[in-house]
Amino acid sequence: MNKSFLLTLSLCCLVLFQGCLARFNLEQRNECQLERLSALEPDTKIQCEAGYIESWNPNHDQFQCTGVAVVRRTIEPKGLLLPHYSNAPQLMYIVQGRGMTGALFSGCPETFQESQQSRGSQDQDQHQKIRHFRRGDVIAFPAGVAHWCYNDGNENVVMVNVLDTTNIGNQLDTNPRHFYLAGNPEDEFKQLSERPREGRQQPFTRRHSQGSCNNIFCGLSSSLIAEAFNINQDLARKLQSENDFRGSIVRVEGELSVVRPPRTQQEMSAQQEQSCRRRGGSCDNGAEETFCTMRMKENIADPSRADIFIPEVGRISTVNSHNLPILGFIKLSASHVVLRNDAVRLPHWHMNAHSIIYCLEGQATIQVSDENGNRVFDGTLREGQVLAVPQNFVMVKRAECDRFEYVAFNTNENAMTSDLAGRTSAFRAMPAEVIANAFQISREDAMRLKFGREETTLAMSKSRSGRRADA
Repeated sequence: MNKSFLLTLSLCCLVLFQGCLARFNLEQRNECQLERLSALEPDTKIQCEAGYIESWNPNHDQFQCTGVAVVRRTIEPKGLLLPHYSNAPQLMYIVQGRGMTGALFSGCPETFQESQQSRGSQDQDQHQKIRHFRRGDVIAFPAGVAHWCYNDGNENVVMVNVLDTTNIGNQLDTNPRHFYLAGNPEDEFKQLSERPREGRQQPFTRRHSQGSCNNIFCGLSSSLIAEAFNINQDLARKLQSENDFRGSIVRVEGELSVVRPPRTQQEMSAQQEQSCRRRGGSCDNGAEETFCTMRMKENIADPSRADIFIPEVGRISTVNSHNLPILGFIKLSASHVVLRNDAVRLPHWHMNAHSIIYCLEGQATIQVSDENGNRVFDGTLREGQVLAVPQNFVMVKRAECDRFEYVAFNTNENAMTSDLAGRTSAFRAMPAEVIANAFQISREDAMRLKFGREETTLAMSKSRSGRRADA
């Protein structure tokens, strides 16, 4: 086989690959021909033994455009979310409560080990690292990495997960899929994917039947499972969890006994690490560069961590690949925003990412404009609702209460924002003569337009500032 033939073959493969990629990108772009966006409630609810799962229909136009799926889980005290993995990388935000989670990285060492005095040598357990989580934590899970969560607190844990189904880490189709290692769970998205895009919420109907089996062991014979694990077939059949109707969130009897450091010790270590990073210090001596020891979570609701803070107006905290390097691997980022006293998030667009906004508290008026100047959203976003805003669409938000709080999941590890108004805006960057000629206005009006707003990103509403002046 001569070199010229190999070169020709390589060029043909490259052209074919680029053609397929271009076709995929074109199909994805065609999904973004949106006439309107909607503030969406969950479309279905699945009741489990120790909690419930709410899912948004991934066939909604705005989720098809942005290439994501959204699920919200509520775990009761002593509830255990069974170990599972997904075909797409995801970010989890802890809305409420506290607990612990374990991510299962195949091939990594078991660094958490029981004391030799605690049990006999044959019964000593050892496993991979366990991480405590609390309200405001963002936790990153790469595609195919199994994980579990447990509520060891006294209140419900509420978590919102956004799966990036068009991420390069997902080599399957764009349907969100959860692969459970245990139990007999309902498929959070299967019923939804079979429904029309704008379907109304339907009450959950249990699909289990006698002898059903839904975890990954169900597709394997009990004899091969027994041989693989070196166990008997009775135990192998138990792994298939037939006739287990507890769902994907089960109740733990007594306490979940695992090897873990005290919560206060781990939280103090996390605070010291965040403080070190804010000072620009070297905090890990290179340990974080290894796959097995990478940090997976960052708290972005703590006011002391804010990147932008304006008293009586609000604050913004951002997590990206610079302060949580695992996000560079899964190509996602997030921000936490609080608007106070009817404050305004000035008009802006995301230059390189879609933004999926989940309202945590309060409500706000939001307007979104597309490339043709069509107002594709003009409404209110309330607590528990989701709004997906495509890349480059311009949006503005104004709080309608004393406190509006939301988290935005972005489909880029370093989502970049461009503001329309304010000290660092696109208008401030243009010469006044360009503005005057573009809008057919006087140079004086162009100067007012350019320098009329000195704030950056966040601003007090005109009505509120007027009331303060009167007072």
